Amino acid sequence: MIFINACLKKPTPYTPVWMMRQAGRYLPEYMRVRSAAGDFLSLCKDYKKASEVTIQPVEILGVDAAILFSDILVVPLEMGMDLRFEKGEGPVFSNPIKTAENLDALDVEKAVENLSYVYDTIGLTRQNLSADKALIGFCGAPWTIATYMIEGGGTKTYAVCKKLLYTNPEFLHQILAKVADALTLYVKRQIRAGVNAVQIFDSWAGALEDSAYMEFGWRYIMRIVDSVKAEFPDIPLIVFPKGISGYLDQISGNFEVLGVDWSTPLELAKAKLSPRYVLQGNMEPTRLYDKKAIETGVERILQTMKGAPHIFNLGHGILPDVPVENAKYFIKLVQEKSAR
Repeated sequence: MIFINACLKKPTPYTPVWMMRQAGRYLPEYMRVRSAAGDFLSLCKDYKKASEVTIQPVEILGVDAAILFSDILVVPLEMGMDLRFEKGEGPVFSNPIKTAENLDALDVEKAVENLSYVYDTIGLTRQNLSADKALIGFCGAPWTIATYMIEGGGTKTYAVCKKLLYTNPEFLHQILAKVADALTLYVKRQIRAGVNAVQIFDSWAGALEDSAYMEFGWRYIMRIVDSVKAEFPDIPLIVFPKGISGYLDQISGNFEVLGVDWSTPLELAKAKLSPRYVLQGNMEPTRLYDKKAIETGVERILQTMKGAPHIFNLGHGILPDVPVENAKYFIKLVQEKSAR
């Protein structure tokens, strides 16, 4: 698998490329399956349909890896929280964590068992996916997931979480530890089900100052990484902490690939972290609206990473109104221009 070889710094015929959110709303084929499923969560729980949309970008775009179709919040959902997705508002938990009793009511073991539909999606996908294409599993990072669990949904200020961080840090650590335990077991089950690599998304890493992030964010990602590596040393792990360009010097751990978001200069990430880690990213997603912008972005990134271990990706997820033709053009251009 070209993608796995790149994760392990082995020679590849070209720079492998995939996109975050590649199984999504910009594809008419995805929208048809989602419509048939009824709603987003129903699609996540229908392993046959979830597998179908996982494979779609590989067949339609020619990406070098499929990423499991699911959502980071299925873990707190199955731990016992009440999750719904509101149009125009996003995910909402009607029973956010406010007390130790709320936290105690959440069941780690039950959650990992209840997520069987995810493992079934992985098994079916690996069975139907071309043998030369990698299947990436994933989870959210404890800090990012905890923000939703504490705030009750998405937030622009993180005020409730941050108030907890500074007024009752012990309780926040308890929440993060329990979420990390659930995620560790969940990732291991994904690996046993057949994924070839795992990415950990810390979408809200940039919400914290550096000292707070290292204590309440990075520390818990490494807790997952170290436990998974102890059991599955050969499975590549990708960490994507969005928005931490100011403290790349502090990044260290037993993982193979660091995802670089589009707001972090790739030259800076390369100077500080390559070749110790394979860098993944980091084209600005809105460049996909224009073919000339795609060409300029691809050329610049390939030149920046020439001779260094690299996986091509966007610096965040593909947007819903990007033309499919442009997405195809992007993938093919990366593969052709990087051919060795």
